Amino acid sequence: MNLKAPLIVIEGLDGSGKATQTALLTQYIKEKNISVRQISFPDYNNPSSSLVKMYLGGELGDNPNDINPYAAASFYAVDRYASYQQFWKKDMQSGTVIVADRYATSNAIYQLAKLEKQDYDKFLLWIEDYEYRLLQLPKPDLVIYLDMPVEVSQKLLEKRYDGDESKKDLHESHDEFLKQCRQSALYSAKKYHWQIIDCVENDMPRTIEAIHQDIVNYVENLLFRTIH
Repeated sequence: MNLKAPLIVIEGLDGSGKATQTALLTQYIKEKNISVRQISFPDYNNPSSSLVKMYLGGELGDNPNDINPYAAASFYAVDRYASYQQFWKKDMQSGTVIVADRYATSNAIYQLAKLEKQDYDKFLLWIEDYEYRLLQLPKPDLVIYLDMPVEVSQKLLEKRYDGDESKKDLHESHDEFLKQCRQSALYSAKKYHWQIIDCVENDMPRTIEAIHQDIVNYVENLLFRTIH
């Protein structure tokens, strides 16, 4: 096995099924007798996520656009840096496949959405330089974006929270912001060649199993190239 195992990232808006698909993919890789570790961001169990919690809890402003995208991006980046140094750097370097529910790529969705389109590329270059060169976080080998219209994902969130709107975080509670996030996600996906999986068919969510199979098709190609 190569010393540097692949880093696979699953992205998507809130309610798109990232956590479910990350867990399914991790189990799939494990059943192939390949060493694998599942990680998730933000890392709410770690003190490194304190600023993220303040931001999403509305302590720094009650609208996502009130918070400078460079500042908010830094909150998330520091949380990722701490997680990498503490928990999974050695695993990855020793050949363990890492499957991430969100990663640095999330800043190219949620924080990019706060900017005018003419400023998109400047911000994306800054993210790459900051997280991958200056913080020396590993670049993902595969990014899969679960694309789901906001109208559908919000209905799924309502079920998750039993209709209690107060349980939504700063992002989840602003539909128009999430719609802009979807546009910035599709822009980033095209620019960086993320694999896009449509999670809705005929205005209805596709099955968990069907989406998982699409993910497996992309991942098998990567694992074959990097491990075998």
